Formats: sequence, structure tokens, C-alpha cells
Amino acid sequence: MTVQLSELLATARVVSLPLTTRFRGIETREALLMRGPAGWTEFSPFVEYDDAEAAAWLAAAIDFGWRESQPRTGAPARIRVNATLPAVAADAVESVLARFPGCRTVKVKVAEAGQSLTDDIARVQRTRELLGPDGRIRIDANGGWNVDEAEHAIHSLAACDLEYVEQPCATVDELAQIRKRVKYMGIPIAADESVRKAEDPLEVARARAADILIIKAQPLGGIERALKIIEDAALPVVISSALDTSVGLSMGAYLAAAIPSLDFDCGLGTAALLAADVTDAPLLPRDGQIEVRRIDVSETLLDEHAATEERTTWWLERLTRVHALL
Repeated sequence: MTVQLSELLATARVVSLPLTTRFRGIETREALLMRGPAGWTEFSPFVEYDDAEAAAWLAAAIDFGWRESQPRTGAPARIRVNATLPAVAADAVESVLARFPGCRTVKVKVAEAGQSLTDDIARVQRTRELLGPDGRIRIDANGGWNVDEAEHAIHSLAACDLEYVEQPCATVDELAQIRKRVKYMGIPIAADESVRKAEDPLEVARARAADILIIKAQPLGGIERALKIIEDAALPVVISSALDTSVGLSMGAYLAAAIPSLDFDCGLGTAALLAADVTDAPLLPRDGQIEVRRIDVSETLLDEHAATEERTTWWLERLTRVHALL
């Protein structure tokens, strides 16, 4: 879909939202919002991503804002979501999880820079204590381990009854190796960065390097392209987000609702990690679910959380450069 840059710039607003807890090294989340004919949409690749990688995020934003999303027949009005637990100390786990009422699944961040496996074990064990035996725990290393470290960590955490291990290692070859090493344990391997940051998002599936794919609408170019990847990969998927505002989360919710059968709770509850949002009705988890709906953005909140002039200029210049790549 072709949309002129001037049309994007006409409604572009840049916000800087504080987080409730430091997450992956950041304490605020910046995003650029735009309003298209179909409603508000979001362009929010992380600041360290180059323009080429950010292009898919812009394609997704344009698609969501300028194309009306039609729910499939029988699509759910609400989507089950997991709680997301940053790499906090064990004594902070309970307070973070309280922000995710009704969630039966928790994704626990591990392999954080500057922390140890001992820290990870304490965090995951505390999560298991709070969830009880019926809760589901998945861990996410964001590619932070080598194969040997991953094998040791998975063995150490296996007693906590893991649903799956997300991106334990960085490369497809490493994922294939660790999958073979732990297959006898019955713990699936999920791929995230090896899908959304790959030139070929299907490589990991063809290499049989993962059992599950983590699918995110923004980094994969939008709902329709993500659905095509899911169809071609023919693997179970988890629909997730990239710490979006509620606007970006709504894109993920529409994607999740377009899939006839979801075996896993979605990683779309992360509005609970934001101390502020851009709407008076954020997509916060309620009874472990979020609604599938468009977001009405608050002009008051856009003004209240507007990025500085310098950061706004940076984002608008980024938008201009990335648009030229589409």
C-alpha cells in the first residue's frame, strides 16, 4: 500500500512513555503514532534498529492505519495473554505479577546482562511458587546464551516445569543444536529474533531449529504478511508484541484474532508494564485477557507524554528516511 509521506507527517505524534519497571535496559518507551482512515496506528522500532530493519515496522503501521481490519467470522472478542516479567529480583516478582490480573501464563526474562543464572533460577522459582502447579512458565533469553550455557540453564530450570524456552541462543544453527540437546526433556524451543530480525523469517522453520515461532505484527510488516509467514511455516505460534503502546497492541490483537486456533497465550499484555499510555482505555489484561478493538487516542495524553523537541525531530527524520525505503 502506497501512502504519501506528507499524509503520514500530517498526524504524526511522538510520545515518550515511562515504564513501571526497567525492561531490557530502558526506562521509557518512545513511539510515533499516526492516524489513518482506518484509525490510529503505531511506528515504534527500537531506537537501535537501523532504517532497513525499521522499514517493515513502517509497512505494518501504514497497513494497519490505512486498511480496515476485518475480523474473521467467529473471531474472539478477547484474547488470552501472558504476564511478562522483566529481569527483576525475586522479591519483586509478586508486585510485578499483580499488574497482570488473571494471567495463567508468565514469560520470565532471563540471561540479562550483569546477572547470573542464580538470579534467573530465583526469579523463575518465585514465579512458580506464586502461580502454583497449574500455571504456565515460559522463559525468554533473547539470544543471551551460547549452546552450552543454554543447556546448563535449561537443566537447572527444568524442575520449574517450563512451557517452552524462547530464543535461548542467537543464531539458527545454535537453536538447532540446543533443540537436539534438550529434546529428550520435552521442553520446546521457540524462536523470536530468528524470525523477526531475519532476512528470511522462514529459515528457522526449514532448519527445524524451533518447535514454536514467536510472531510480532510490527517487525514482520503487518497482519497480512505475518499470517502468510504463519501459513508457510506450519508451526505453532505465539502472537506477541514489542513493548508497544495500546495502539500497537491492538494490531497484535487483530492478528491473534485472525488465527483460527491458538495453542498458547499471547504476549500482548505488556501495556501493564507502561506507567502511562496514549489512551484513556488501555489494553490492560483483565481476567488474563485483552480486548480485540481499535484504540481511541487521547489528545490530552499525547500532549502530556509528548517527547522532547529533539526526540520528536529524531523520529520524524527517521520516518522520512524509512518511508523512502518502502
